[in-house]
Amino acid sequence: MARKFDLDSYIRRIPDFPKKGVLFYDITSILAAPEAFRFCVDSMVEIYRDKKIDAVAAIEARGFLFAAPFAIRMGVPFFLIRKKGKLPGKTLCKTYSLEYAEASIEIHAEDVPKGCNILLTDDLIATGGTLRAARDLLTEAGGLVTDVFGVVGLPFLNFRAALGDIPVKTLIEYDSE
Repeated sequence: MARKFDLDSYIRRIPDFPKKGVLFYDITSILAAPEAFRFCVDSMVEIYRDKKIDAVAAIEARGFLFAAPFAIRMGVPFFLIRKKGKLPGKTLCKTYSLEYAEASIEIHAEDVPKGCNILLTDDLIATGGTLRAARDLLTEAGGLVTDVFGVVGLPFLNFRAALGDIPVKTLIEYDSE
Protein backbone atom coordinates (compact mmCIF):
# COMPACT_ATOMS: atom_id res chain seq x y z
CA MET A 1 0.00 0.00 0.00
CA ALA A 2 1.13 3.52 -0.70
CA ARG A 3 0.56 4.77 2.83
CA LYS A 4 0.35 3.39 6.33
CA PHE A 5 -3.18 3.23 7.71
CA ASP A 6 -4.54 1.68 10.92
CA LEU A 7 -7.52 -0.15 9.40
CA ASP A 8 -7.79 -2.38 12.47
CA SER A 9 -8.97 0.55 14.58
CA TYR A 10 -12.02 0.91 12.29
CA ILE A 11 -13.21 -2.70 12.62
CA ARG A 12 -15.63 -3.35 15.44
CA ARG A 13 -15.57 -6.75 17.11
CA ILE A 14 -18.92 -8.06 18.31
CA PRO A 15 -18.70 -11.18 20.51
CA ASP A 16 -21.40 -13.86 20.28
CA PHE A 17 -22.88 -12.58 17.01
CA PRO A 18 -24.70 -14.00 15.09
CA LYS A 19 -24.49 -16.85 17.60
CA LYS A 20 -22.73 -17.64 20.86
CA GLY A 21 -19.05 -18.37 20.44
CA VAL A 22 -18.61 -16.38 17.21
CA LEU A 23 -16.58 -13.16 17.10
CA PHE A 24 -18.09 -10.95 14.38
CA TYR A 25 -15.78 -8.52 12.57
CA ASP A 26 -18.06 -5.60 11.67
CA ILE A 27 -16.93 -3.47 8.73
CA THR A 28 -19.83 -1.01 8.93
CA SER A 29 -17.62 1.26 11.02
CA ILE A 30 -15.29 1.49 7.99
CA LEU A 31 -18.19 2.78 5.93
CA ALA A 32 -19.00 5.38 8.59
CA ALA A 33 -15.47 6.79 8.36
CA PRO A 34 -14.78 8.32 4.93
CA GLU A 35 -11.01 8.11 5.42
CA ALA A 36 -11.16 4.36 6.12
CA PHE A 37 -13.60 3.66 3.28
CA ARG A 38 -11.44 5.70 0.89
CA PHE A 39 -8.35 3.79 2.04
CA CYS A 40 -10.04 0.48 1.19
CA VAL A 41 -11.13 1.54 -2.30
CA ASP A 42 -7.82 3.28 -3.04
CA SER A 43 -5.98 0.14 -1.93
CA MET A 44 -8.08 -2.06 -4.23
CA VAL A 45 -7.30 0.22 -7.17
CA GLU A 46 -3.59 0.22 -6.31
CA ILE A 47 -3.46 -3.59 -6.01
CA TYR A 48 -5.29 -4.29 -9.29
CA ARG A 49 -4.43 -1.27 -11.43
CA ASP A 50 -1.87 -3.18 -13.52
CA LYS A 51 -3.72 -6.53 -13.69
CA LYS A 52 -5.96 -7.50 -16.57
CA ILE A 53 -9.30 -7.13 -14.79
CA ASP A 54 -12.24 -6.91 -17.22
CA ALA A 55 -14.95 -6.78 -14.54
CA VAL A 56 -15.58 -6.99 -10.83
CA ALA A 57 -18.19 -9.22 -9.18
CA ALA A 58 -19.30 -8.97 -5.58
CA ILE A 59 -21.36 -10.91 -3.11
CA GLU A 60 -24.47 -9.43 -1.54
CA ALA A 61 -24.57 -7.17 0.32
CA ARG A 62 -21.43 -5.67 1.85
CA GLY A 63 -19.20 -6.81 -1.00
CA PHE A 64 -21.23 -4.46 -3.22
CA LEU A 65 -20.08 -1.48 -1.17
CA PHE A 66 -16.42 -1.98 -2.07
CA ALA A 67 -16.85 -3.35 -5.60
CA ALA A 68 -19.09 -0.54 -6.90
CA PRO A 69 -16.66 2.36 -6.35
CA PHE A 70 -13.79 0.14 -7.55
CA ALA A 71 -15.69 -0.60 -10.79
CA ILE A 72 -16.29 3.10 -11.39
CA ARG A 73 -12.66 4.02 -10.71
CA MET A 74 -11.37 1.21 -12.96
CA GLY A 75 -13.97 1.72 -15.68
CA VAL A 76 -15.10 -1.92 -15.63
CA PRO A 77 -18.52 -3.60 -15.38
CA PHE A 78 -19.86 -4.70 -12.00
CA PHE A 79 -21.71 -8.03 -11.65
CA LEU A 80 -24.05 -8.59 -8.71
CA ILE A 81 -24.08 -11.98 -7.01
CA ARG A 82 -27.30 -12.10 -5.04
CA LYS A 83 -29.23 -14.43 -2.81
CA LYS A 84 -31.65 -16.66 -4.68
CA GLY A 85 -34.88 -14.97 -5.76
CA LYS A 86 -33.56 -11.39 -5.73
CA LEU A 87 -32.75 -11.00 -9.45
CA PRO A 88 -35.39 -10.75 -12.19
CA GLY A 89 -35.08 -12.50 -15.53
CA LYS A 90 -32.92 -15.45 -16.49
CA THR A 91 -30.40 -16.34 -13.82
CA LEU A 92 -27.81 -18.99 -13.10
CA CYS A 93 -27.96 -20.47 -9.60
CA LYS A 94 -25.46 -22.24 -7.35
CA THR A 95 -26.37 -23.97 -4.08
CA TYR A 96 -23.65 -24.52 -1.51
CA SER A 97 -23.30 -25.73 2.08
CA LEU A 98 -22.98 -23.47 5.07
CA GLU A 99 -22.03 -24.64 8.54
CA TYR A 100 -25.57 -25.74 9.43
CA ALA A 101 -27.63 -25.21 6.28
CA GLU A 102 -27.58 -24.63 2.55
CA ALA A 103 -27.75 -21.36 0.66
CA SER A 104 -28.12 -20.38 -2.98
CA ILE A 105 -26.72 -17.47 -4.96
CA GLU A 106 -27.58 -16.23 -8.43
CA ILE A 107 -26.27 -14.03 -11.20
CA HIS A 108 -27.91 -12.72 -14.37
CA ALA A 109 -27.04 -15.26 -17.05
CA GLU A 110 -26.37 -12.64 -19.76
CA ASP A 111 -24.16 -10.31 -17.72
CA VAL A 112 -20.86 -12.20 -17.93
CA PRO A 113 -19.07 -12.10 -21.30
CA LYS A 114 -17.30 -15.34 -22.24
CA GLY A 115 -13.63 -15.27 -21.24
CA CYS A 116 -14.01 -12.16 -19.07
CA ASN A 117 -11.30 -11.82 -16.36
CA ILE A 118 -13.11 -11.14 -13.10
CA LEU A 119 -12.05 -9.85 -9.69
CA LEU A 120 -14.36 -11.46 -7.12
CA THR A 121 -14.94 -9.29 -4.05
CA ASP A 122 -16.46 -9.57 -0.59
CA ASP A 123 -16.09 -7.56 2.58
CA LEU A 124 -14.84 -10.44 4.74
CA ILE A 125 -13.41 -13.80 3.78
CA ALA A 126 -13.98 -16.49 6.40
CA THR A 127 -14.20 -20.13 5.21
CA GLY A 128 -14.25 -19.22 1.51
CA GLY A 129 -17.36 -21.32 0.88
CA THR A 130 -19.51 -18.50 -0.50
CA LEU A 131 -16.66 -17.21 -2.64
CA ARG A 132 -15.99 -20.71 -3.99
CA ALA A 133 -19.68 -21.01 -4.96
CA ALA A 134 -19.52 -17.55 -6.57
CA ARG A 135 -16.39 -18.52 -8.51
CA ASP A 136 -18.14 -21.67 -9.76
CA LEU A 137 -21.19 -19.62 -10.75
CA LEU A 138 -19.09 -17.07 -12.66
CA THR A 139 -17.20 -19.90 -14.38
CA GLU A 140 -20.50 -21.51 -15.40
CA ALA A 141 -21.53 -18.15 -16.84
CA GLY A 142 -18.37 -18.15 -18.99
CA GLY A 143 -16.12 -15.88 -16.96
CA LEU A 144 -12.73 -16.51 -15.41
CA VAL A 145 -12.16 -15.50 -11.79
CA THR A 146 -8.52 -14.46 -11.76
CA ASP A 147 -8.35 -12.89 -8.30
CA VAL A 148 -10.27 -12.65 -5.03
CA PHE A 149 -10.29 -9.58 -2.80
CA GLY A 150 -11.58 -9.08 0.73
CA VAL A 151 -11.17 -6.18 3.10
CA VAL A 152 -10.83 -8.60 6.04
CA GLY A 153 -9.49 -12.15 5.95
CA LEU A 154 -9.71 -14.87 8.60
CA PRO A 155 -6.99 -17.33 7.50
CA PHE A 156 -7.48 -19.51 10.58
CA LEU A 157 -10.73 -20.64 8.91
CA ASN A 158 -8.69 -21.92 5.91
CA PHE A 159 -10.23 -19.82 3.14
CA ARG A 160 -7.13 -20.20 0.96
CA ALA A 161 -7.56 -23.99 0.89
CA ALA A 162 -11.21 -23.56 -0.14
CA LEU A 163 -10.30 -21.17 -2.96
CA GLY A 164 -7.44 -23.23 -4.38
CA ASP A 165 -4.85 -21.54 -6.55
CA ILE A 166 -6.73 -18.27 -7.11
CA PRO A 167 -4.69 -15.37 -5.69
CA VAL A 168 -6.39 -13.85 -2.64
CA LYS A 169 -5.61 -10.36 -1.33
CA THR A 170 -6.92 -8.86 1.89
CA LEU A 171 -6.17 -5.54 3.54
CA ILE A 172 -6.09 -6.97 7.04
CA GLU A 173 -6.07 -10.50 8.45
CA TYR A 174 -6.83 -11.89 11.88
CA ASP A 175 -5.06 -15.12 12.81
CA SER A 176 -7.57 -16.29 15.46
CA GLU A 177 -10.80 -15.32 17.16
